[in-house]
Amino acid sequence: MKKIGSLVSMMLLVFVSFSTYAQTADEIISTYLKNIGGVEKFKSLTGTKTEMTVNYEGMEIPVELVQLKGGKMYLKINFQGQEITQMAFDGTTAWSTNFMTMKAEKMESEMVQNIKDEANDYPDAMLDYKAKGYTAEYLGKETKEGTECHKIKLTKKPQTIDGQKMDNVVFYYFDTENNVPILTETEVKSGPAKGQISTTTMSDYQEVDGLYFPFSMNQGGQAMKIKKITLNPTVDSSAFDFKE
Repeated sequence: MKKIGSLVSMMLLVFVSFSTYAQTADEIISTYLKNIGGVEKFKSLTGTKTEMTVNYEGMEIPVELVQLKGGKMYLKINFQGQEITQMAFDGTTAWSTNFMTMKAEKMESEMVQNIKDEANDYPDAMLDYKAKGYTAEYLGKETKEGTECHKIKLTKKPQTIDGQKMDNVVFYYFDTENNVPILTETEVKSGPAKGQISTTTMSDYQEVDGLYFPFSMNQGGQAMKIKKITLNPTVDSSAFDFKE
Protein backbone atom coordinates (compact mmCIF):
# COMPACT_ATOMS: atom_id res chain seq x y z
CA MET A 1 0.00 0.00 0.00
CA LYS A 2 2.87 2.34 0.80
CA LYS A 3 4.33 1.70 -2.65
CA ILE A 4 0.99 2.47 -4.31
CA GLY A 5 0.66 5.61 -2.20
CA SER A 6 4.14 6.73 -3.21
CA LEU A 7 3.37 6.06 -6.87
CA VAL A 8 0.18 8.12 -6.69
CA SER A 9 2.09 10.94 -4.98
CA MET A 10 4.73 10.88 -7.72
CA MET A 11 2.06 10.96 -10.44
CA LEU A 12 0.37 13.91 -8.76
CA LEU A 13 3.71 15.68 -8.44
CA VAL A 14 4.44 15.19 -12.16
CA PHE A 15 0.94 16.38 -13.10
CA VAL A 16 1.21 19.47 -10.91
CA SER A 17 4.69 20.18 -12.31
CA PHE A 18 3.47 20.06 -15.91
CA SER A 19 0.44 22.17 -15.04
CA THR A 20 2.70 24.74 -13.38
CA TYR A 21 5.03 24.84 -16.37
CA ALA A 22 2.14 25.33 -18.81
CA GLN A 23 0.70 28.11 -16.66
CA THR A 24 4.09 29.77 -16.27
CA ALA A 25 4.69 29.71 -20.02
CA ASP A 26 1.33 31.39 -20.58
CA GLU A 27 2.08 33.98 -17.91
CA ILE A 28 5.46 34.84 -19.42
CA ILE A 29 4.02 35.16 -22.92
CA SER A 30 1.05 37.19 -21.68
CA THR A 31 3.33 39.57 -19.74
CA TYR A 32 5.64 39.89 -22.75
CA LEU A 33 2.81 40.87 -25.11
CA LYS A 34 1.54 43.36 -22.53
CA ASN A 35 5.00 44.86 -22.04
CA ILE A 36 5.57 45.48 -25.76
CA GLY A 37 2.29 47.28 -26.30
CA GLY A 38 -0.63 44.94 -25.75
CA VAL A 39 -2.40 42.26 -27.75
CA GLU A 40 -5.11 44.50 -29.21
CA LYS A 41 -2.65 47.11 -30.43
CA PHE A 42 -0.57 44.46 -32.15
CA LYS A 43 -3.66 42.90 -33.70
CA SER A 44 -4.61 46.28 -35.16
CA LEU A 45 -1.38 46.43 -37.18
CA THR A 46 -1.83 46.20 -40.95
CA GLY A 47 1.90 46.12 -41.62
CA THR A 48 5.39 47.35 -40.78
CA LYS A 49 8.27 48.75 -42.82
CA THR A 50 11.67 48.28 -41.20
CA GLU A 51 14.68 50.20 -42.47
CA MET A 52 18.01 48.87 -41.23
CA THR A 53 21.66 48.32 -42.05
CA VAL A 54 23.38 44.94 -42.10
CA ASN A 55 27.10 44.61 -41.53
CA TYR A 56 28.58 42.43 -44.29
CA GLU A 57 32.37 42.02 -44.37
CA GLY A 58 32.82 45.50 -42.93
CA MET A 59 30.28 47.12 -45.28
CA GLU A 60 27.04 48.67 -44.01
CA ILE A 61 24.36 47.51 -46.45
CA PRO A 62 20.95 49.27 -46.35
CA VAL A 63 18.04 46.83 -46.05
CA GLU A 64 14.29 47.40 -46.27
CA LEU A 65 11.86 44.80 -44.91
CA VAL A 66 8.12 45.18 -45.44
CA GLN A 67 5.66 42.77 -43.83
CA LEU A 68 1.90 43.03 -44.21
CA LYS A 69 -0.93 41.34 -42.39
CA GLY A 70 -2.07 38.43 -44.52
CA GLY A 71 1.43 37.30 -45.42
CA LYS A 72 2.76 39.61 -48.11
CA MET A 73 6.36 40.63 -47.58
CA TYR A 74 9.57 41.67 -49.30
CA LEU A 75 13.20 42.09 -48.33
CA LYS A 76 15.24 44.52 -50.43
CA ILE A 77 18.90 45.44 -50.16
CA ASN A 78 20.84 48.31 -51.66
CA PHE A 79 24.19 47.01 -52.83
CA GLN A 80 26.66 49.40 -54.46
CA GLY A 81 23.82 51.74 -55.39
CA GLN A 82 21.63 49.01 -56.90
CA GLU A 83 18.33 47.99 -55.30
CA ILE A 84 17.88 44.21 -55.26
CA THR A 85 14.84 42.27 -54.08
CA GLN A 86 16.42 39.48 -52.11
CA MET A 87 13.07 37.84 -51.42
CA ALA A 88 9.40 38.64 -51.97
CA PHE A 89 6.09 36.89 -51.35
CA ASP A 90 2.73 38.05 -52.69
CA GLY A 91 0.68 35.57 -50.68
CA THR A 92 0.91 32.88 -53.36
CA THR A 93 4.22 33.15 -55.18
CA ALA A 94 7.62 33.51 -53.50
CA TRP A 95 10.62 34.63 -55.51
CA SER A 96 14.15 35.91 -55.17
CA THR A 97 16.86 37.51 -57.30
CA ASN A 98 19.61 35.26 -58.65
CA PHE A 99 22.79 37.18 -57.83
CA MET A 100 24.64 35.54 -60.74
CA THR A 101 22.15 36.45 -63.46
CA MET A 102 20.38 39.28 -61.57
CA LYS A 103 17.06 37.81 -62.75
CA ALA A 104 14.00 37.00 -60.67
CA GLU A 105 13.41 33.31 -60.01
CA LYS A 106 10.39 31.62 -58.45
CA MET A 107 10.96 29.44 -55.42
CA GLU A 108 9.93 25.78 -55.24
CA SER A 109 6.50 24.93 -53.83
CA GLU A 110 7.97 23.33 -50.69
CA MET A 111 9.83 26.50 -49.76
CA VAL A 112 6.82 28.64 -50.68
CA GLN A 113 4.65 26.77 -48.17
CA ASN A 114 7.26 27.21 -45.43
CA ILE A 115 7.51 30.93 -46.19
CA LYS A 116 3.72 31.22 -46.15
CA ASP A 117 3.54 29.52 -42.74
CA GLU A 118 6.20 31.84 -41.32
CA ALA A 119 4.61 34.93 -42.86
CA ASN A 120 1.29 34.07 -41.22
CA ASP A 121 3.01 34.45 -37.83
CA TYR A 122 3.11 38.22 -38.37
CA PRO A 123 3.34 40.30 -36.27
CA ASP A 124 4.48 37.83 -33.59
CA ALA A 125 4.56 34.03 -33.46
CA MET A 126 3.37 34.09 -29.85
CA LEU A 127 0.29 36.17 -30.58
CA ASP A 128 -2.68 33.74 -30.35
CA TYR A 129 -0.18 30.88 -30.52
CA LYS A 130 -2.69 28.29 -29.29
CA ALA A 131 -5.17 29.19 -32.05
CA LYS A 132 -2.36 28.54 -34.55
CA GLY A 133 -1.93 25.05 -33.17
CA TYR A 134 1.36 25.83 -31.43
CA THR A 135 2.41 24.75 -27.96
CA ALA A 136 4.60 26.57 -25.43
CA GLU A 137 6.54 24.91 -22.62
CA TYR A 138 8.44 26.55 -19.77
CA LEU A 139 11.89 24.98 -19.32
CA GLY A 140 13.08 26.92 -16.30
CA LYS A 141 15.75 29.59 -15.96
CA GLU A 142 19.02 29.80 -17.85
CA THR A 143 21.73 32.44 -18.20
CA LYS A 144 22.31 33.87 -21.68
CA GLU A 145 24.50 36.82 -22.64
CA GLY A 146 25.25 37.19 -18.91
CA THR A 147 21.55 37.68 -18.19
CA GLU A 148 19.19 35.43 -16.22
CA CYS A 149 16.37 34.32 -18.53
CA HIS A 150 13.16 32.33 -18.63
CA LYS A 151 13.47 29.65 -21.32
CA ILE A 152 10.38 28.94 -23.41
CA LYS A 153 10.11 26.18 -26.01
CA LEU A 154 7.65 27.15 -28.77
CA THR A 155 6.68 24.23 -31.00
CA LYS A 156 5.13 25.37 -34.26
CA LYS A 157 3.64 23.44 -37.16
CA PRO A 158 6.14 21.08 -38.83
CA GLN A 159 8.07 22.27 -41.87
CA THR A 160 8.63 20.20 -45.00
CA ILE A 161 12.31 19.93 -45.88
CA ASP A 162 13.40 17.82 -48.88
CA GLY A 163 10.02 16.10 -48.85
CA GLN A 164 10.14 15.20 -45.15
CA LYS A 165 8.14 16.67 -42.28
CA MET A 166 10.45 18.10 -39.64
CA ASP A 167 9.87 19.59 -36.20
CA ASN A 168 9.74 23.38 -36.13
CA VAL A 169 10.90 24.46 -32.68
CA VAL A 170 12.12 27.85 -31.45
CA PHE A 171 13.67 28.37 -28.01
CA TYR A 172 13.05 31.85 -26.60
CA TYR A 173 15.04 33.39 -23.75
CA PHE A 174 13.15 36.15 -21.89
CA ASP A 175 15.22 38.26 -19.53
CA THR A 176 13.68 37.97 -16.08
CA GLU A 177 13.78 41.72 -15.44
CA ASN A 178 11.92 43.12 -18.46
CA ASN A 179 10.30 39.88 -19.69
CA VAL A 180 11.23 40.41 -23.35
CA PRO A 181 13.20 38.00 -25.57
CA ILE A 182 16.91 38.73 -25.80
CA LEU A 183 17.84 35.56 -27.71
CA THR A 184 16.29 32.78 -29.79
CA GLU A 185 17.69 29.44 -30.92
CA THR A 186 16.59 27.20 -33.81
CA GLU A 187 18.12 24.20 -35.52
CA VAL A 188 19.22 24.65 -39.14
CA LYS A 189 17.35 22.04 -41.20
CA SER A 190 19.16 22.22 -44.54
CA GLY A 191 22.29 23.46 -46.31
CA PRO A 192 25.95 23.35 -45.20
CA ALA A 193 25.03 24.32 -41.61
CA LYS A 194 22.41 21.57 -41.27
CA GLY A 195 22.12 20.34 -37.69
CA GLN A 196 23.77 23.42 -36.21
CA ILE A 197 22.01 25.89 -33.92
CA SER A 198 21.17 29.29 -35.36
CA THR A 199 21.17 32.03 -32.72
CA THR A 200 19.56 35.46 -32.95
CA THR A 201 20.10 38.10 -30.28
CA MET A 202 17.82 41.10 -29.72
CA SER A 203 18.41 44.25 -27.68
CA ASP A 204 17.80 48.01 -27.48
CA TYR A 205 14.00 47.81 -27.40
CA GLN A 206 12.49 51.14 -28.43
CA GLU A 207 8.95 52.49 -28.64
CA VAL A 208 7.28 53.15 -31.99
CA ASP A 209 3.80 54.66 -31.64
CA GLY A 210 3.08 52.71 -28.46
CA LEU A 211 4.66 49.41 -29.54
CA TYR A 212 8.14 48.18 -28.67
CA PHE A 213 10.63 46.58 -31.06
CA PRO A 214 14.30 45.54 -30.76
CA PHE A 215 16.48 48.03 -32.64
CA SER A 216 19.65 45.96 -32.46
CA MET A 217 19.88 42.33 -33.63
CA ASN A 218 22.54 39.82 -34.51
CA GLN A 219 21.87 36.65 -36.48
CA GLY A 220 24.65 34.14 -36.91
CA GLY A 221 27.27 36.82 -36.29
CA GLN A 222 25.67 39.26 -38.72
CA ALA A 223 24.85 42.53 -36.96
CA MET A 224 21.67 44.42 -37.84
CA LYS A 225 20.90 47.97 -36.74
CA ILE A 226 17.33 49.23 -37.09
CA LYS A 227 17.18 52.83 -38.29
CA LYS A 228 13.42 53.31 -38.54
CA ILE A 229 10.19 51.33 -38.19
CA THR A 230 7.01 52.60 -39.85
CA LEU A 231 3.68 51.17 -38.71
CA ASN A 232 0.81 50.57 -41.15
CA PRO A 233 2.79 51.77 -44.21
CA THR A 234 1.26 52.45 -47.58
CA VAL A 235 2.88 50.03 -50.04
CA ASP A 236 2.27 49.57 -53.77
CA SER A 237 1.01 45.98 -54.17
CA SER A 238 3.18 45.55 -57.29
CA ALA A 239 6.25 45.60 -55.03
CA PHE A 240 5.50 41.99 -54.09
CA ASP A 241 4.76 40.72 -57.60
CA PHE A 242 7.08 38.35 -59.45
CA LYS A 243 9.09 40.26 -62.04
CA GLU A 244 9.21 38.26 -65.29
